[in-house]
Amino acid sequence: MTKTNQKMSYKAAGVDIDAGDALVEAIKPLARSTLREGCVGGIGGFGALFEVPRRYRDPVLVASTDGVGTKLKLAFEFDRHHTVGIDLVAMCVNDIVVQGAEPLFFLDYFATGKLEPARSIAVLEGIAEGCRQAGAALIGGETAEMPGMYGGGEYDLAGFCVGVVERRRILDGNSAQNGDVIVGLASSGPHSNGYSLIRRVIEVNGAGSDTAVDGVPVSDLLMTPTRIYVKSILSAINDIPVRAIAHITGGGIPGNLQRVLPPACLARIDARSWTWPAIFDWLQKLGGIDTAEMYRTFNCGIGMIMVVPAEYTDALVQHLGQGGENAFIIGEIVAASGESRVSIQ
Repeated sequence: MTKTNQKMSYKAAGVDIDAGDALVEAIKPLARSTLREGCVGGIGGFGALFEVPRRYRDPVLVASTDGVGTKLKLAFEFDRHHTVGIDLVAMCVNDIVVQGAEPLFFLDYFATGKLEPARSIAVLEGIAEGCRQAGAALIGGETAEMPGMYGGGEYDLAGFCVGVVERRRILDGNSAQNGDVIVGLASSGPHSNGYSLIRRVIEVNGAGSDTAVDGVPVSDLLMTPTRIYVKSILSAINDIPVRAIAHITGGGIPGNLQRVLPPACLARIDARSWTWPAIFDWLQKLGGIDTAEMYRTFNCGIGMIMVVPAEYTDALVQHLGQGGENAFIIGEIVAASGESRVSIQ
């Protein structure tokens, strides 16, 4: 064994404890900006404390965990870091609201080869912004500096959210009925899905951050954060008997809508009922992507779907509009005649 007289330290090995401590201090005011009922204590403990609000009589906890995926590669390439923090929160809170749950708290995991303060804080500011949009408290997380695990300037993100719903109000995917109407809520773009294909299209065609789609830089369109639907949906389901909700993520409309439908139901989607945002037309044309592949890879302009009894359709669309959503009828539920659960025509 070769010995050295050089003194070693964690910092010399690539981990700067002081930089990590400074980042924790920078996070504290961001976390405080997300405080809500139920918070106990603050950032810095070994575990985060939270109590279920006492207004719930028979509470059931709902949890979700997710990441941002290869959209991070474009964040590195375009040097855009605030919006992926919002994406991280959105992908978790949008998943639990489909079961009728109110997001309570959020924890993040941020891992990088070397802490870069400005970049790290931009990501964490985005996470705090996403929590504020969702009404969730950022009560903890983990920042890991791991030399040799990531390339220069790269990092990875993971998030974890817990929400709560009254047992009697759980939306479990068994309530949709023939004759119900399907309402779509507009997305803000590709959200955080399909980016491996998006990056391939960009690479093969030599597109860059200065490429424009309908006069808007493609970097702006692709880095637009995932829309957070929590507050508008919670408000709507409080007043209207919604049967089912589906978050349109990986797998698109066919893969996600069928998850909340009983076996006897077929969702018949009218593809003419909405216009794809320009970014999806651009991707399809540039990549030569089949329409069926578009629908199973991207949200194609529909970020969330709600199923409602026909007599409540107008009330739901109006309520969602008042909550800031662009909502419209995109189909109906009919009796299933085969194995297919979703038909887009």
